[in-house]
Amino acid sequence: MIIRTFIATVAIALALAGSASAADTAKVAQGALHGATAGTVTSFKNIPFAAPPVGDLRWRPPQAPKTWTGVRDATLLGPTCFQMRQVTPDVKQSEDCLQLNVWTASGFKPGGKLPVMVFIHGGSFTGGSGINALYDGTHFAERGVVLVTVNYRLGRLGFFAHPALTAEQPGAPLANYGMMDNLAALKWVQANIAAFGGDPKNVTAFGESAGGILINDLMASPQAKGLFAKAISESGFGRIPGLPMAQAETIGAAYASGLGVTSTGPDAAKALRALTPEQLSKAAGAVTPIVDGKVMPEGPAAAFAAGRELKVPYIAGGNSWEASLFATATPLDRAGALKDKLVAAYGAPANLQAVQWDLSTESSVIEPDRLLARLHVANGQKAFVYYDSYIPASQRATLHGLSHGGELAYVFGNLPDKDRVQGTRTIPAATADDRKLSAALTDAWVAFARTTDPSTPTAPWPAYTPATDTVQEFGADGVHARPAFHKATLDLVEQFNAQTAGR
Repeated sequence: MIIRTFIATVAIALALAGSASAADTAKVAQGALHGATAGTVTSFKNIPFAAPPVGDLRWRPPQAPKTWTGVRDATLLGPTCFQMRQVTPDVKQSEDCLQLNVWTASGFKPGGKLPVMVFIHGGSFTGGSGINALYDGTHFAERGVVLVTVNYRLGRLGFFAHPALTAEQPGAPLANYGMMDNLAALKWVQANIAAFGGDPKNVTAFGESAGGILINDLMASPQAKGLFAKAISESGFGRIPGLPMAQAETIGAAYASGLGVTSTGPDAAKALRALTPEQLSKAAGAVTPIVDGKVMPEGPAAAFAAGRELKVPYIAGGNSWEASLFATATPLDRAGALKDKLVAAYGAPANLQAVQWDLSTESSVIEPDRLLARLHVANGQKAFVYYDSYIPASQRATLHGLSHGGELAYVFGNLPDKDRVQGTRTIPAATADDRKLSAALTDAWVAFARTTDPSTPTAPWPAYTPATDTVQEFGADGVHARPAFHKATLDLVEQFNAQTAGR
């Protein structure tokens, strides 16, 4: 028995030693990684980019990751960051979650110059993760891109202010721990992505929903300077200003009190760190980035307006039914004197529900996209704007438009090969038209990552200018540049957003 155990141990050691010199091994600053190759793509998963934010490191900026000896297995996905929402029992979640995943070409050469794309997931800052199968980077890697997905702290573990934490860490970055995690991941990419054949000077940061908001916030953060060369914000709600720090502290103190931590003195920080993630998740509430003065000095609209945003090429866009995200659509009563004009401009006076959906969509995402693009161009920078209205043919009669997040499966090319049941509805298998639209989106994102221009041979994409207001629409009739895009409604929505600011 001892001899058999010895032989088995030697065999495992030899296998690891062999893998250490194989093409699916990479050497980063912390140590060697053994990934997995499938076809023309090699992936490396569950790579720590920061120390576990547990114990005394909860609600502190991310710290440097530990090194390891030997070869770390990087073939399996790690846990999600702790979800501040209900999840199914099979979801493995943990506070020890600050890992990222990398997909690259199977023949990658360390020190190569492949373009890099780093994706920040959505989920209302309370859920989601970089390990979601929807974000598998295989189709980007097949096109010669090094694709990275990131986990970051969520809910009150990721975005939280409290007087005791402020007093405990004078002068330190506060509150936006999830945003700090993404900054740490981008710094890790700068230091290590060459090991996977990526070019640290050609990194495109992109994200959707909460991730799109974080892209816009990073564009407004001086701490992100030099960490990426291009940015894409999908459904990024560009007018969201961020929560003022004083207000965030008041909300945080009330939140802590609800968990039994009524003090705001030095003992409160210790008591808060003694709470379990399960306790924190049961009283999560709404979460948003916080204007702390350091990581997030101001909201993106203010930064762009003052010319303080990062000077990098930028894509912003959204979907035709972003209002699917909201429990209730924006009421027309908020429009005041603009109400009749909006109803007439949307051309659906007999269907006020549709008008309210469209107003919600355009006021929350589409007009703010136009605003940030206009400001970025006014500051001498390159911007592109898109609008995704594509719905599978089988669903066009029943859906108002492309729902919030509906573009993601197309962007990543991870469309269903067969019918799939999701909740109470069935997601049909992808058709040839679906895959054609998906390829158009992925190819545009890859072209932008390579060249700063998302144009492709079959779909030229003009840069945005206020003079033409041209938006690239991905729709049922293909991909087309639309001058003066939705001008009649967006000009009115711009007035609507101006008059409702601060309400």
